[in-house]
Amino acid sequence: MSDPLTEVVGLLKPSAALSKQVVAAGAWRVRRTEVGQPFYCVVLDGSALLEAQDQPPLLLERGDFVLLPAAQQFTMSSVSPEPLEDSDPAHFVLRDGLLHVGDPQATPNAQTLLGYCAFGSPDARLLVSLLPQQVHVRDQPRLATLVALVRDESRAQRPAREVILARLLEVLLIEALRASADTGASPGLLRGLADPRLAQALRGLHAAPGHPWSVTELARTAALSRSAFFERFQRAVGVAPMEYLLSWRMALARDLLRHQGLGVAEVAQRVGYSSASTFTVAFTRHVGQPPARYARDTAHAA
Repeated sequence: MSDPLTEVVGLLKPSAALSKQVVAAGAWRVRRTEVGQPFYCVVLDGSALLEAQDQPPLLLERGDFVLLPAAQQFTMSSVSPEPLEDSDPAHFVLRDGLLHVGDPQATPNAQTLLGYCAFGSPDARLLVSLLPQQVHVRDQPRLATLVALVRDESRAQRPAREVILARLLEVLLIEALRASADTGASPGLLRGLADPRLAQALRGLHAAPGHPWSVTELARTAALSRSAFFERFQRAVGVAPMEYLLSWRMALARDLLRHQGLGVAEVAQRVGYSSASTFTVAFTRHVGQPPARYARDTAHAA
């Protein structure tokens, strides 16, 4: 059976963008307003409070890992003493290769490794929508080991550094996502995979995206009635089964058109359309331009 999570992360094409180690002391608060960048943080020592947009405040403690697949606005602050107003990044001090924030005379109350990934796929927004808005993992030594490797590689200037970082971040992302699959994640692919019945249907769908799936057949795969499956899938994944299938087929089609050099008819067949014309109509409605033009434009952009 296919592994949906690995396929989604593989199409996202994560790469290294920024990684830094921050030491905070006293009362402090840092606010960031981003443009959909995937942000991650691991607490190496102490504790901090994370407040992400549309999410309840989250207390981060030593060993915790948090991922915001599409960070928009968030703050990190001291837990105690009461945080001050937002700190000006210009007041950060670089010392011993670390960024320092807060009271330079106070004992540090948090040490974190944080950074941003970049998703290379033009479908990143679509694919990220399948993931939870916030991933929080606690007490996972494997993640700590991976983060240590990322930190070491990001500081070194070894040959093939960017390639190694990209691979490490991809593994880190998959490890964080699968470690949180059985938690109370927000609706998305992870919650679907955490449900054994829905996981069967999702794996079947990803293993054979070109198969003429129906809700009835997917329900049978999940050993549920049609109505129970539909309601359970929409509640867990956040979209209806056929909407999820359409989104996944279009993501695959765009990837095939960009990288495989296949004709429209062959791509249509691979993603489950009986004719090139039917596929062209669906693709144009979903993407905003016909597949042949999309293939030409992306080839020129490359």
